[in-house]
Amino acid sequence: MKSTGITRKVDELGRIVLPIELRRTLDIAEKDPIEIYVEGNSIILKKYELACVFCGNPENVVQFKDKNLCPACLAQIKAM
Repeated sequence: MKSTGITRKVDELGRIVLPIELRRTLDIAEKDPIEIYVEGNSIILKKYELACVFCGNPENVVQFKDKNLCPACLAQIKAM
């Protein structure tokens, strides 16, 4: 992980503000969904993007039973 040198305090409601510089760099706009991961003692924030649950391909993703699938993986499943 690379340190940005930026610190923020958590407010009374448990919120933090992501600095505009980071939001611009990472192309995060207001109301964009953010995924939250925990790894050891670290909290990792990642812009949520639809991607295939099997191969990670973010292109032409469709939802099937609340799972994201790309056309290639969907075709493989149908062929089984």
